[in-house]
Amino acid sequence: MFNWKEFEHLHVVRKLKEILIHWWNVEVFFSDDRGLLRTIEKGEEKEFANAVCNLVINTERGFESFADFITETTKKIKNSGADFTVDDWEIGLKASIYPIYIHDEFMGSVVAVGYFHETDLEKQRTYLKKRLIEMGLGVEDVEEAIQTIKCIKKNEVDYFHELVGLVAEEIVTLHNEISVREERISELNKELGTRYKYDTMIGKSKPMQDLYSLLDKIRESESTVLIQGDNGTGKELIARAIHYNSHRKDRVFVTQNCSAFNDNLLDSELFGHMKGSFTGATRDKKGLFEVANGGTFFLDEIGDMSQAMQVKILRVLQEGTFIPVGATEPRKVDVRVIAATNKDLKEMVERGEFREDLYYRINVINISVPALRDRKEDIPLLIDYFLEKSAKEKNTKKKVLVKRAYEKLLDYNWPGNVRELENEIERLSVLSGTDTKITADMLSPRIKTFGDAKSIQGVRVQGKLKDSLEELEREMIKEGLRRNSWNKSKLAKELGISRAGLIMKVEKFGLDKRKANKD
Repeated sequence: MFNWKEFEHLHVVRKLKEILIHWWNVEVFFSDDRGLLRTIEKGEEKEFANAVCNLVINTERGFESFADFITETTKKIKNSGADFTVDDWEIGLKASIYPIYIHDEFMGSVVAVGYFHETDLEKQRTYLKKRLIEMGLGVEDVEEAIQTIKCIKKNEVDYFHELVGLVAEEIVTLHNEISVREERISELNKELGTRYKYDTMIGKSKPMQDLYSLLDKIRESESTVLIQGDNGTGKELIARAIHYNSHRKDRVFVTQNCSAFNDNLLDSELFGHMKGSFTGATRDKKGLFEVANGGTFFLDEIGDMSQAMQVKILRVLQEGTFIPVGATEPRKVDVRVIAATNKDLKEMVERGEFREDLYYRINVINISVPALRDRKEDIPLLIDYFLEKSAKEKNTKKKVLVKRAYEKLLDYNWPGNVRELENEIERLSVLSGTDTKITADMLSPRIKTFGDAKSIQGVRVQGKLKDSLEELEREMIKEGLRRNSWNKSKLAKELGISRAGLIMKVEKFGLDKRKANKD
């Protein structure tokens, strides 16, 4: 991409233009590869040293004449393949045109205009005067301007063309230097690996940098992907990023939450059905796998799918075929599947709740999405993004958080992850009204009181120490199970104990999921 204005103000180009003005009163212009005049626009008042150019180009008719001349001469030099050419502008001034080539590709031209030939000087002046008066310019102004036009003598021609040629060469040199510089910057960025965004994902923390790097590596892959992470971590955003950075990006992206329907409805939703296959099936219906043909199908919450449905999904992945409800003939599709879950599928396989063959088939590439509590350095970036987004949506001034409010948001463990943070910022933006500052007292109660000593209720401070410790232990495990969506492996790691040890304590305190939900 050429920055023509930058070239015009390049020190060497500016000096060359000054020399051309000083010796021959010649103006230098640029055109792009289509022959369009650059660095000056129609209606733009610009002062030129060459008096005739100053008179003519600053008029509407004159500008159009000059712009047409530049387009024609650029096309001529492009088609001729010559090193340079000399042409006549219709008003009677001469111009020298030099092509600009970058890696053998024509990028535009340099046009030096505003001089006479040494021969028939009076004839050239007479013709120029006639044409300028015909354009409606004042006689006195025309005569005065014509007297400033110089001719290029035979012994000066080589020097003149060498100087104009140098302008074109300097533009090529600068462009090449900029290209090399940009390539180096790009290389350094890759080496540093620090990115603040990847599509709609935001984060500069080490876990997010690792995630970005992995997403880069699988751009060209067709392999099935399993995305695992807590609710609210942005699993669908990652699935979309994978799709829109793959060669399938121009095809459809389909998403389905597997926990949204029972088996019968999910079967029909995924694979379609034939007319009359069940009560209410009044017409044939395409399933989402067929809709997603050629594109990407995102199966969210795949861990909630029954084993009967798991068998059908496995068949699509292995053979690329499926049978709609009520049909007898299989249909073939070309779909890339991305699955996601907040459950520990490996643990489910061990318990016999999830098919082992399907687990290994969808887990070709595994992406583990970090929870927000594990990348707290990204919280300021996310807060800033959500505040900016809210301000744009409401067309208001961007709000700011006071220090104490910021500290509270950073201290909170965010069990709902990025989704919970976004909802909190939206809530604060609304409740703060016309205030530009968001204070700590505006925060949700759970965030305001998080970490306070008084937030742990019912733990005895008298009696036997053993009983008090057991009560505290029970509260910590109970709260941790809820916070981690009953994922014992994560909680065990968080508490610094073995998973087996945690299970024993859960049984000891009667904290199985069913009972805890009643508490």
